[in-house]
Amino acid sequence: MDNFHNLCINRRSIRKYTDQPISPEDVKTIIEAGLMAPTSKSARAWQFIVIEDRDMMARVAELKPQYQTSLKTAPLAIVVGVDTTRTDPWIEDASVAATFMQLQAADLGLGSCWVQVRGRYTADDTPSEDYLQELLGIPETVSIVCVLTFGHKDEERRPIDTDKLLWENVHIGKW
Repeated sequence: MDNFHNLCINRRSIRKYTDQPISPEDVKTIIEAGLMAPTSKSARAWQFIVIEDRDMMARVAELKPQYQTSLKTAPLAIVVGVDTTRTDPWIEDASVAATFMQLQAADLGLGSCWVQVRGRYTADDTPSEDYLQELLGIPETVSIVCVLTFGHKDEERRPIDTDKLLWENVHIGKW
């Protein structure tokens, strides 16, 4: 991408991916972006679980029935959690790290999609977080915010139309 503004305009959620694997170098670059994300008081309490195994990806897909296609077709998923005993603003820290990884993927020409976990449920009404903690052996002190899917795009999305930005939601100095 030639600049950050264009990256923001063109980065869209992608839910369909080709079968082409992501190179190990690109996977490392995406993870590094998450590891470089700022955190409150430099706690760096996030925890990332990288999943590339197709069978495990299919099992992870059960966390939210409506997102099974995205999770089943992605060659890479990263579970983003935070050790809540090490930081208070854990949701914010995880969200910033996840966003950094998504922006890095877009810069590499890859698609990504945020799959919300916190506050969501499986088809049998099990909390998605509990489901993933058991499936992946995640300690109870680690709260999961999302699963990010990554892959080579098998769909094209229009860039954001900057003429439709909600400038009325911006307040200068006071409401």
